[in-house]
Amino acid sequence: MKQALVTGATGFIGSTLCEELVSQGITVRALHRRGSNTSFLRTLPVELAEGDITDRDSLRAAMHDCDAVFHLAALFREAKFPSSEYWRVNLEGTRNVLDLAAEIDSVRYVGYCSTTGVLGDVKSPPADETTPYAPLDVYQESKTDAEKLVLERFRSGQITGSVIRPAMVYGPRDTRLLKLFRGIAGRTLPIIGSGKTWCHWVLARDVARAFFLAAQSPASSGNLYIVGGAHPISLEQSMKIIADEYGVSLLPFRVPVFPIQLLGSAVEALCLPLRIEPPIHRRRADFFIKNRSFDCSRAQRDFGYSPTLPVEEEIRFVARWYRDNGWVSPRANGSKIPKN
Repeated sequence: MKQALVTGATGFIGSTLCEELVSQGITVRALHRRGSNTSFLRTLPVELAEGDITDRDSLRAAMHDCDAVFHLAALFREAKFPSSEYWRVNLEGTRNVLDLAAEIDSVRYVGYCSTTGVLGDVKSPPADETTPYAPLDVYQESKTDAEKLVLERFRSGQITGSVIRPAMVYGPRDTRLLKLFRGIAGRTLPIIGSGKTWCHWVLARDVARAFFLAAQSPASSGNLYIVGGAHPISLEQSMKIIADEYGVSLLPFRVPVFPIQLLGSAVEALCLPLRIEPPIHRRRADFFIKNRSFDCSRAQRDFGYSPTLPVEEEIRFVARWYRDNGWVSPRANGSKIPKN
């Protein structure tokens, strides 16, 4: 691998993957949409390519001369979009990537970023790569269909590639789970639900390294891999580690999840016709009650993947980064967040 295209390069995982590939001496072309925030990418020696996976012409131009394509672009869960948009981006956009990768002679490998969300709420933990699909929302359903298409193309021999399913991704620069750390630091976020549900965290840098390792391994071809931290940990334990790192205590009460789910559903129903991102989502409540516990031994066996830190130290590392970079203040709740 000498030159790689990364789609979704301005995203958290995508930008971290660009950083990893550059560190491995690979020339990187970063695909980004017009108007997206490229500030972090501009700190890296990468070539910026404006385009969109739903636009074949711009995608073809970006893919030209690349021998590897890492496809991470996706429409994540945003309640302001109609359901059809998820299939247009996540399924049809992925189809475009696959079609062009098969068409362009230079492309020899495709790495696809799926999600453990295709397994929904894990009823019999830990789940592994043989666990049946059980998507629970439109994002997960569209990613399930896209993953099936990708595996079909890989296993038919049309394209060489592999699928990575990251667990709960977090780390420095992540704004999605920042709200959890801020709420704990500012003592504004109680435990919602029992707190006993399983969380399986994984650092973005470990996911990026897994993509690189899989691309180097012939054993990965046509296979899918779950990539996570060393082991799952309960939500309550996770929140307590964060609170201890910030020198605060967790709030002494818990909030039932059902009223918040109802409120989230009602607000989403009001905001969707107006194409407004709602301030509260049902999925934010669901975060607290879904089990996420995975067996990552296949990735370890096939290409030597292992997390870089123990789980507890991972959580402390992320909490410290937020605090040391001014994104979280245990007293004032912080305000230094970059705009997406």
